[in-house]
Amino acid sequence: MGALILAGACLQGVGGIGFAMLCAPLGAIFFPELVPGPLLAMGCCLSLMGALRERDAIVWPVAGFALVGRAVGGAAAVLTIAWLAPGPLAVLFSLSILAAVALSLLGWRLLPGARNVVIAGTLSGFMGTITSAGAPPFALVMQHMAPAPMRATMGTILSGGAVLSLAMLTLAGRFGMPQLLLALALAPFLLAGFALSNRLRGRVSAQAVRRLLLGLCAAGALGVLGRAAFA
Repeated sequence: MGALILAGACLQGVGGIGFAMLCAPLGAIFFPELVPGPLLAMGCCLSLMGALRERDAIVWPVAGFALVGRAVGGAAAVLTIAWLAPGPLAVLFSLSILAAVALSLLGWRLLPGARNVVIAGTLSGFMGTITSAGAPPFALVMQHMAPAPMRATMGTILSGGAVLSLAMLTLAGRFGMPQLLLALALAPFLLAGFALSNRLRGRVSAQAVRRLLLGLCAAGALGVLGRAAFA
């Protein structure tokens, strides 16, 4: 898991997302104690570091609308965990992400307007709280932004959203000291992966970052489907 977290942190440092989508599906199968709380805590720190690294490029209106949606989605997810089986909803979400990736590759263009960003935030908050992997909706909406603003804005959104999700999980009794200590034990691998991304991010073109985003979205959705099938 340490090696997986290092790779995920490096991917996110270059492409803006990737940590949870790589680590959450495999973690749920081989190390279920990591999902959702410890991975959310590590993802929060990673996203915050990414936002601070390129803080001058943050697009604040997009981040604000996204966090409003994220709060609504996180609250809905906590209610779902308490009253319903979230598995079928996770499958539906993953199939929707795969369809959106396919449409994007065929030329469908989503723009980061207020309505689209709020919708993406709501979907992200819901699935991020349930599965620890809530970045794909944002990646689809923000895929045509320049790499630096996309990474910085995504980092702001994901770190703020993770704080909201962790607070809700704490209130629901799903995140406490054992989960925090597990996240701290794996933090050195997270820091090493982020440091590695500092050397790589300037060598990747905007088109390559977009392809990476779409690939990570598809991989994250397939990972959730694989986890559902395994369960």
